Amino acid sequence: MKPPPFKYIAAESVEHALEQMAEYGDAAKLLAGGQSLIPAMNFRVLQPSVLIDLNPIGDLEYIRRSDDGALVVGAMTRQRDLERSSHVERITPLLFEAMPHIAHPQIRTRGTLGGSLAHADPAAELPVIAITSGAAMKATGPSGDRWIEAKDFFQGMFSTALEPEEILVEVTFPARKPHTGWSFEETSRRRGDYGMMGVAVEVELDEGGSVKEARLVYMNAGDGPIVAEKAAALLRGQRPTQEVFAAAATEAADNEIDPMGSVHASIDFQRHLARVLTARALAKAYARAQSS
Repeated sequence: MKPPPFKYIAAESVEHALEQMAEYGDAAKLLAGGQSLIPAMNFRVLQPSVLIDLNPIGDLEYIRRSDDGALVVGAMTRQRDLERSSHVERITPLLFEAMPHIAHPQIRTRGTLGGSLAHADPAAELPVIAITSGAAMKATGPSGDRWIEAKDFFQGMFSTALEPEEILVEVTFPARKPHTGWSFEETSRRRGDYGMMGVAVEVELDEGGSVKEARLVYMNAGDGPIVAEKAAALLRGQRPTQEVFAAAATEAADNEIDPMGSVHASIDFQRHLARVLTARALAKAYARAQSS
């Protein structure tokens, strides 16, 4: 199938894009990498009458380290560039580890960081990584710039905190704290398929080797990224053991995630995957925290 007719506008700058959004309102859609939008248009799930292309705006594509050690990424940065970046590998290794799980190299070559985050697919990897890493999103609109914490950015299935006339322009990932380990685990039927279940984990240890802080965030486990607060609470103050990891994994899988099931994985199987992947991710994150 092909999309219905639409007007194409090549944005010359962020300001130009904002002007066009104000003029056309709900009839317009922003085009970033197009890896989700174009298929949806081809199937006529979405039928915008105006397409505003952000690709000509070179100012939104960069990866750099800030003065305080954070990773700063332009919203139009290609996922393939994140996958190859030494800055990403050094500053935000959780993001670096997750990148190869996203679809296929051809898709990552076009797909953008900001496009995936703004699309807010519950089965996507990048929203989960953003929350686990404590990232912040910079949005710009008619009223100027504002920052939105990743934990507040995702509002539900394909829904974010962006206002109708705002554009996501930048994402900042804070520098990793000392004695912090990370892990990303995902299971899919085939390499490049949507994950049937996935979890991102960060574990921070205190000087005595007990868990000071923990984050567990799940993909394809509800109508958006699911933060397992109760499982994290079970870990805090504990000296990590396989039994502790198993208890946290069971708490998250049985009581906190809300998987929907599919033809590829029943709800029970998704919960089973969550238990296995969580225990595995926690063990790996703990080992990395010990050696960091």
